[in-house]
Amino acid sequence: MANYDVIIIGSGPGGYVGAIRCAQLGLKTACVEGRDTLGGTCLNVGCIPSKALLHASHQLHEAEHNFAKMGLTGAAPKVDWKQMLAYKDDVIAQNTKGIEFLFKKNKVDWIKGWASIPKAGEVKVGDEIHTAKHIVIASGSEPATIPGAEVAIDEKVVVTSTGALELNKIPKTMTVVGGGVIGLELGSVYARLGTEVTVVEFMDGITPGMDLEVAKQFQRILAKQGLKFIMGAAVSKVAATKTKAKVTYKLRKDDSEHTLDTEVVLVSTGRKPFTEGLGLDALGIEMTPRGQIAQSSYRTNIPGIYAIGDAIEGPMLAHKAEDEGMAVAEMIAGQKPHVNYGVIPGVIYTHPEVANVGQTEEQLKEAGVAYKIGKFSFMGNGRAKANFAADGFVKLLADAKTDRILGAHVIGPMAGDLIHEVCVAMEFGAAAEDLARTCHAHPTYSEAMREAALACGDGAIHA
Repeated sequence: MANYDVIIIGSGPGGYVGAIRCAQLGLKTACVEGRDTLGGTCLNVGCIPSKALLHASHQLHEAEHNFAKMGLTGAAPKVDWKQMLAYKDDVIAQNTKGIEFLFKKNKVDWIKGWASIPKAGEVKVGDEIHTAKHIVIASGSEPATIPGAEVAIDEKVVVTSTGALELNKIPKTMTVVGGGVIGLELGSVYARLGTEVTVVEFMDGITPGMDLEVAKQFQRILAKQGLKFIMGAAVSKVAATKTKAKVTYKLRKDDSEHTLDTEVVLVSTGRKPFTEGLGLDALGIEMTPRGQIAQSSYRTNIPGIYAIGDAIEGPMLAHKAEDEGMAVAEMIAGQKPHVNYGVIPGVIYTHPEVANVGQTEEQLKEAGVAYKIGKFSFMGNGRAKANFAADGFVKLLADAKTDRILGAHVIGPMAGDLIHEVCVAMEFGAAAEDLARTCHAHPTYSEAMREAALACGDGAIHA
C-alpha cells in the first residue's frame, strides 16, 4: 500500500499524459494498467497499429500503380503478411516501451493490474488497496456491438478492430459493418491487399456528421479504389462458422431482406465507454443515458473522483483525451486550464486523408449563421499533381461579416497535418484574410489551404 496525491486508472492517451503532467507538477502519481504494456487501446490495438498497416499497404498501392509512371520498374512486390504483422507489432512495441520510459523518467509508478474503486480515496488492484487524494478515471472505451442485432464476435471470423489487426491471413472477402472512421481505414488496408471489401452502412452516407460535400466526395474516391457500398441497410444478424460468415440486413427504403456471404466480418459500429469492473454503481457515480460518466469540468458527483477521455462525453479521440489529461492534472495542481472543444480536429487516415475542424456547412445553416465558402481543388496544386495525389479539395468556412474562420474541411494529401494550420488560426480567432496573407512555401500541399483562404476573399490564384 502506498499513499499518492493522484492515481490515474488507465494508461491510454488520456491516462498516461495526465499521469506525466501530474508528476511534472510535483504530484506523487501512480497509473493503474491491467495490460502487459502501457498505452491503452490507442497504442496497442488502435491508432498506432492501424496506421502502421495503412502505411505499409499504401506503399504497396504506390508500387503497383505509380512507380512505373515515375520510371521505377522491376518485379512487383509480394505481400508477406506475417512480416507485415511483425512490422506492426514492432511499431507497437517501440511506442509502448516509450511510455514506460517516460513513466520512469517522470517518476510515475505503474501499478500493474485491473482497478476498482471501493470508495473515494481508495483504489483496489488485486488484493492491495492504494490510497490517493485524487482518483482520475481514464479507462477508455471498447468496441460497441450492432444495436438490436444477433452478433457473436470471436475475433477470428467476426472481428472488431482488435481482431482485424491480427487476422491469420488476408481474406478474399470482407464485409465491414459501419461506414465510420475505423471501418473505412481498416477496409482500405485490406482492399489494397487484394480483399474484396463491402461496407454496409445504416445511414444513407458514410462518416455521419462529416461535412456532407466532403463525405460524398470521399465515398466516390473510395468506390474508385474498389470498396463497395450498401447504404441504408440495417444489419439484423451476423452468423459465423469456422471458415466464413453470413451477414443479414434489411434495406430501409423497401424493407427487403438480403444476405452476404463473406470470409470475415468487421463490426465497426462505434465504441462505448469501458467502465466495467470499476464499481461505479456501488460508488453512486452518476452516468449519462449513453453510459458515459457524468461530470462537470472532469469532476464526478463524488468528491475527489474525476473522469476524462472516452469515459465521458465528447468525441472519442486520443488527442481530445490527451488535452483532458493535461487539463485535469493542472486543475488538481491548482491551476486553471482550458480545453477549447470548438477546435478539436478529426482525421481519417485513408488515402486521400480526410480532416476537419470547427463547424460544418450543415451546422452553420442549422444555426442560421451567415457564412462564406472558400474552396480550392488539389488539382491546382503543383506538388499534389507531381505526387499523384490531386484528388480532393480544401473547404474553408468563414463568417460572412467578420471573416473569422468557423471551420475547415480537407480531403486530400496530408490532410491530417494541413488541418493544424487552421486549428492554430482558429485558436487565435484569425480571419480567412489572415491565413490568405501568410506566406506559404512553394511547392507544398499547404498552398491549397492558402488558396482556399484567398477564395473567401477576391479569389484563389490558381483556380
